[in-house]
Amino acid sequence: MKRKVLIIVENQSVPPDPRVLKEARSLHAKGYEVTVLCPRREGYPQRHQLLDGIHIYRHPMPKEGRTPVGYLWEYGCAFFWEFLYTWWIFLRHGFDVIQGCNPPDNIFLISLPFKLLGIKYIFDHHDASPELYLSKSGGTDSIYKLLLWLEKMTYRFSDVVMATNNSYRNLAIKRGRVASENVFVVRNGPDAQTFRAVPPKAALKHGTRYLVGYVGCMNVQDGLDILVDVAEYIKSLGRSDIRFMCVGRGPDLPALRKRVEENGLGDTITFTGFVPDEELQVILSTAEVCVNPDRPCEMNGISTMIKIMEYMALGKPIVQFESNEGRFSAQEASLYADPTDPVKDFANKILWLLDRPDERIKMGKFGRRRIENELAWEYSVENLLAAYQMAFSKRGAPLRYSEERLAQEESEEQ
Repeated sequence: MKRKVLIIVENQSVPPDPRVLKEARSLHAKGYEVTVLCPRREGYPQRHQLLDGIHIYRHPMPKEGRTPVGYLWEYGCAFFWEFLYTWWIFLRHGFDVIQGCNPPDNIFLISLPFKLLGIKYIFDHHDASPELYLSKSGGTDSIYKLLLWLEKMTYRFSDVVMATNNSYRNLAIKRGRVASENVFVVRNGPDAQTFRAVPPKAALKHGTRYLVGYVGCMNVQDGLDILVDVAEYIKSLGRSDIRFMCVGRGPDLPALRKRVEENGLGDTITFTGFVPDEELQVILSTAEVCVNPDRPCEMNGISTMIKIMEYMALGKPIVQFESNEGRFSAQEASLYADPTDPVKDFANKILWLLDRPDERIKMGKFGRRRIENELAWEYSVENLLAAYQMAFSKRGAPLRYSEERLAQEESEEQ
């Protein structure tokens, strides 16, 4: 009989969440029966969809929170619907394992009654929730401590952890006390066969010579306000030959559009909102340079951004701020701006690239080769399947580090 999987993701719908969609397709291709539970979002209002043999159920979802009360309402509503839908899916389809994709880190609670039935829980660690909260609030208050506790409990009740990079793997081992053999690095690589450059569309430049592209979420930690300042600074230099186009959505999008209008930047920067994947590829393929203005902070420093890999897959040179994981991913495909002078240095690096077409081609080719040879999704599938095999092989409680063993390994590392 086929083994059955339920993947729960809260902060994005599917198929717009590329990681979850690739995971589901890869598992389905290997014979697993896969069901995905996610929220309804703009463009995806259907309650149920059968996509490539994968059942996708979408539950109601309130607007994204911006305050502690807003977050509580958002996560509380999502948890309520996830709990009900999970039991309904269990009775209708059944499942042998639940894969919970954070944020938030409360999805493990839904798995607890099912663990009594022998069902395994895999934690797919998308974002470091405590660091994400710090990037938004800047304070270690009671909510931050709650997030640390939820993360701790998530690690404790997980049979296996899938981390997006080695920084997150270290969090699981050192902060979560998860045994290293239970932590698998499953990176956010694009599909190198389908996510590749397409013919550019000159009309997107609105008569300018160059296009600078961005894709991603629009929250405070994503630094789009910095990018607006960058566009304004470049315009103040008399460069009217450059247009910025930003694709994506998020709670900060209305304020960003208002700021562009108030500052007279409508001829310089455009926020498109959500666009289909086909249109996204055309926009980024048309861009000469792609950017990642993620605000320098601990969260962004330890996180792998899928947009970086997508830019590289399209053969685009990148400008971003210095960060450990950003540099690991892009290496020579990117220039790294100085965070101590964020606007001017970021802008100057964009201009430097735009004025040097040979460098753009060289960096773009390096990035594409790195995707094809090391970072494409196909190189993550082996670890994804190994994580599931480990979960199914388990008997009893999850394996965890003892304090003595952790201290011994840390001593050996030093």
